[in-house]
Amino acid sequence: MDDHDVLAERFEAHRTRLRAVAYQTLGSTSEADDAVQEAWLRLSRSDADNIENLGGWLTTVVARVCLNMLQSRRDEPVGMHLPESVVGDADGIDPEAEALLADSIGPALLVILHTLAPAERLAFVLHDVFAVPFDDIATVVGRSPAAARQLASRARRRVQGVGPVLDTDLTRQRAIADAFLCAARDGDFDALLEALDPDVVVRSNGAEVLRGAAAVAGRALAGLRSAQVSLPALINGAVGAVNAAEGRPISLLAFTITGAKIVAVDVIDDPGRIAEADVAILGRRRAAGLS
Repeated sequence: MDDHDVLAERFEAHRTRLRAVAYQTLGSTSEADDAVQEAWLRLSRSDADNIENLGGWLTTVVARVCLNMLQSRRDEPVGMHLPESVVGDADGIDPEAEALLADSIGPALLVILHTLAPAERLAFVLHDVFAVPFDDIATVVGRSPAAARQLASRARRRVQGVGPVLDTDLTRQRAIADAFLCAARDGDFDALLEALDPDVVVRSNGAEVLRGAAAVAGRALAGLRSAQVSLPALINGAVGAVNAAEGRPISLLAFTITGAKIVAVDVIDDPGRIAEADVAILGRRRAAGLS
């Protein structure tokens, strides 16, 4: 093998960890792949013989790329980057996705981390998930090791102080989502109220547009009248539903569930965002026209 092939082989030995770091930081498999590819490009342009710790060097590069990507999101609408699922389809998880999940902090925590400042989020993920020393984190975020430690500590407090623990058991979530959809299809207002938290909120692009179980139940009944079919699905890693008409999705609903109640519904109805969303129909392969 020539020098390039040797370097590529060394890089591949670190790819799984690098992609996991990027995914946990960004919550997006596609952006994680972009970050890892950028790390390879930078390595291929560097003098690799002078890199003493290749794994540490690559982790630092990926972390810096992720930080830049997080900071670039500031001008985008809140909710544009809800965490994506790494689930391939309803029949299982492919080996590469399984490798990501091995170090996964889970979709519920990713949603919480989405609310943190970029440097806080990165410091928390690098230290608390991947045990990267604060000296190394400091070089990524451009602060002292003590300041990097404070970033992670502040993020940890935010995570621990969020309130009720989100239900991350997909089987339980699926049962609650199915009850909601069944009640909406049957026009059963009381059953809808039973599935909803009294203070449930509906958000669109991250902004609250509706609050209260009665109002949300009424909206659900009206909304499903315009859909020919509503299928339970994973929407960017969260249990929810695809509402479709004439073979095309017209809206996506992602549920946040805690205490066996739906406490929030994130609505995606923009065609562009629907096309970009990671959608896995539950109980079957992706339906025609809904992929």
